[in-house]
This record gives sequence, C-alpha cells and structure tokens, in this order.
Amino acid sequence: MKLLQFKIFLQVLLLVGGLSAGLTWAQEQGTPAEAKAMVQRTIESMKKNGIDSTVADVNKKDSKYQDRDLYIVVYDINGKNLAHINSKMIGKDLSDLKDADGKYFVRERIELVKKKGSGWQDYKFVNPVSKQIEPKSMYVERYEDVIVGCGVYKK
Repeated sequence: MKLLQFKIFLQVLLLVGGLSAGLTWAQEQGTPAEAKAMVQRTIESMKKNGIDSTVADVNKKDSKYQDRDLYIVVYDINGKNLAHINSKMIGKDLSDLKDADGKYFVRERIELVKKKGSGWQDYKFVNPVSKQIEPKSMYVERYEDVIVGCGVYKK
C-alpha cells in the first residue's frame, strides 16, 4: 500500500512541477496585448517628449521599452532603423531585409502602415531570449513619419 501511495505522490509531484514550468514559460513570453500597449506607450512618449528623445530612450540598454522577449523597434517611413534591441541594426536601411522564408518584412511593414495606419504582421525573426529563428507577429503603428512596432514570438 505504501508503494502505491508513493507512486501516486510522485505522479502528482511531476504533474504539478510540469504545470508550474509551463506557467513560468508563459510568464517569460510577452502577449499580443502587452506588445500593442508597449507601442501605444511609446507613441504617447513621442507625442509628449518628441520622437528623437523617445528614440534615444528606446535605444538605451535595459530601457522601459524592453520586457522579456518584447522590445520596441522604430523605423523611418522608408525603412531606416532608428531604434532596435540589436544596436548593429540602428541607422541602417532595412527595407531589403528578408526573413527565413524570403519575405521582405520591413517593406511589408511600411506598406501596412501606409495603407492602414496600424496592424499585425507575421514573419520570422531571431528571438533574443532563445537565440532561435521563430515565428513572430508584430504590431506596428504609424506616428507622423515613423513606424513603431513590438512583436510577440509564437511557439
């Protein structure tokens, strides 16, 4: 009888441990609502403090514009990157950048905001947490002549 109770105890322990690990993973990953809210907070900052000042803040390491796997990107309307978690991308024209499937995702982003002003876009990109290329959905919104975006990685 004690062996059976011990086995049941172990199974419950494993189940709870697995659920807890799943919850931890989910908490480490940003949500679409959080990504959209981060974009809107960034635009509010641009309205209040100016585009250049906000872009400088976005580009600071460990800024309030980064949270887990969420981070703000800013482009000019032609595809030049103004702000990114990867400092090597800042100042570069990224309009010819392709994802793993060959999609010109920055060009698509530009067209999306020119036509609709805002929206969601799917592509593949390197996740800064896992360091792997993963499917991503980015919310982008136009403010004046800049594009502000934040994406979520989809596993």
